[in-house]
Amino acid sequence: MDAMLIVDMQVGLLNGAPKHDLSGVIERINRLAARVRAQSGRVIFIQHCGGKGDDFEPQTSGWQFLPDLLQYPADMVVRKDLNDPFAGTDLQDRLKEIAPDRVLITGWATDLCVDATVRSAVSHHHHVVVVADGHTLSDRPHLDAASVIRHHHWVWSNLITQRSIKIANASELLPHL
Repeated sequence: MDAMLIVDMQVGLLNGAPKHDLSGVIERINRLAARVRAQSGRVIFIQHCGGKGDDFEPQTSGWQFLPDLLQYPADMVVRKDLNDPFAGTDLQDRLKEIAPDRVLITGWATDLCVDATVRSAVSHHHHVVVVADGHTLSDRPHLDAASVIRHHHWVWSNLITQRSIKIANASELLPHL
């Protein structure tokens, strides 16, 4: 059984520069989440809570999940106020309760909250699968989005962990879920 984390896929991310392949990322997240649910896995939406005036300020339109993401009543929501959704939240307790074989990680932003999630999941001794085409960001001042994604895939593939870490496209994962 898998647990799938969907990190910060909220309306506020639509502000600013366009996000790399956002519609494709949403479509792949929805397909994977449907398969995880069908296999009795759990889908956990991570919801960033920003400060007053922030694009992710609680109870504002930017704080809501993207309307194209399919969310079901049985899905869990974990609210966070840092990059790392394990820090200061009950995410690890929920994952211990679920006891997934693997934790699939998707979402926004590759170099910030997704990266923090991957590293923390590894540090919490989970088998991690990063959905290679299931996370996004906008171009950064020093690197385009595709280069940032490629760089993080390399970094994540080389993390030292007591469990496994795998980087795989949604099309590779779907037949095996």
